[in-house]
Amino acid sequence: MKDLGVDAYRFTIAWPRVIPDGYGPVNRAGLAFYDRLVDALLEAGIAPFPTLYHWDLPQALQDRGGWAARETAERFADYAALVAGVLGDRVKDWVTINEPRCAAWIGNLEGRHAPGLADIDIAVPVSYHLLLGHGLGVQAVRAGAAGARVGIVNVMHTCEPATGRPEDIEATARYDGHVNRWWLDPIHGRGFPADMEKVYRVALPAQPRDLETIAAPLDFEGVNYYSPTVITDDPGGGVPYARELPPDGVPQTMLHWEIRAAGLEEVLVRLATEYGARRVYVTENGSAWADQVTADGRIHDRDRARYLQEHPAACGRAAARGVPLAGYFAWSLLDNFEWDYGYDARFGLVYVDFATQQRLLKDSGRRYADIIAAHRQRAAFAAPHGGPA
Repeated sequence: MKDLGVDAYRFTIAWPRVIPDGYGPVNRAGLAFYDRLVDALLEAGIAPFPTLYHWDLPQALQDRGGWAARETAERFADYAALVAGVLGDRVKDWVTINEPRCAAWIGNLEGRHAPGLADIDIAVPVSYHLLLGHGLGVQAVRAGAAGARVGIVNVMHTCEPATGRPEDIEATARYDGHVNRWWLDPIHGRGFPADMEKVYRVALPAQPRDLETIAAPLDFEGVNYYSPTVITDDPGGGVPYARELPPDGVPQTMLHWEIRAAGLEEVLVRLATEYGARRVYVTENGSAWADQVTADGRIHDRDRARYLQEHPAACGRAAARGVPLAGYFAWSLLDNFEWDYGYDARFGLVYVDFATQQRLLKDSGRRYADIIAAHRQRAAFAAPHGGPA
């Protein structure tokens, strides 16, 4: 990372590694790992940017009801307080929860991620308690780490109707409510969208002052962006009775995600104008390809390099339109385990031979280093001439 010119590293602290049961005894060796990681990052001149929860719930808590139980949100706050108390003297930027939408809907409504459930009566309370856990986590981090800057990360999609039919337009509004508004409205003090409560038809497990806790003022917001969505009405399908159409005739990754950099600009502008976000990071953005080491011992991943060229440029356009953009994190540094996609979908700037753990910088990693260097050069030139870099 230091060789690439990266000055911040976003990583996740694993709750089960620190508190194996989610409550009770602390695994001091697990906590010490992150202590060493933070020190090593700072020594290399790289700011640590940890996330407290990226879907890895301790099994003991899942056995007690998982995120459908209010207790899990309360235990999350205890865990956040512990970690902030240990690392908060050096870590300044904290993310509470990464993509709560995926943890709730993909894990408990679609059944593709852990815990593998497909039950709207469970998924809706899960969604509520994830956001409650976020709010309680904000309070815990600020109490445990003086001067902490705290935010949340949501994955955002542009949503557009497949046709001009009223049914598709209405379906698109439902889909946007499902993937975007359900997660953005509550943290901005608007409560949960009433139109989506009618779609879900599941009572929220609300208690007094919960909405105030969920809407705790944030120091920043993270946006994960990968692709736009094109939506058609699907009255016979599952909630939200709207279906995303597969891309056709457009550039797409190996996962068949459409590549459209303008969509990143659009979601950033929406977050700033519609929700008034005061400080924004692109916390994930990248593309998956089936990379191969060629005879010259390199990975010539031209598609990913092009993606990396186009999407930070979209960030620049968004900033020019007034988005308070504070930084960009490429997904990801290393090839890794991509949930239900396994090891085949490679997102990394660095190739990993999973059998030997050998690591090899891809052409896209070299291009990313060039982009960083060019940006810093422009910033250094602009700053003395008055106005922000």
